[in-house]
Amino acid sequence: MDFNFALFFMALGLAFSLEAMFWLISPEQMREITLKIAQTPVERLRAMACVMLAFGLLICAVGRFFL
Repeated sequence: MDFNFALFFMALGLAFSLEAMFWLISPEQMREITLKIAQTPVERLRAMACVMLAFGLLICAVGRFFL
């Protein structure tokens, strides 16, 4: 299996672009959300991260299935 650097950098660029888009559209609301996240208990953050990781891996698996 060859590592596709072009695809990797395109996905990384897309992730950065999507993240920046939210800050560009509504910086005040993003600041409020960030402060709420900072006050969230560690256990809940870990649980949310596990769910997001599983969802991301599922998306990758579905993408590999259709390639």
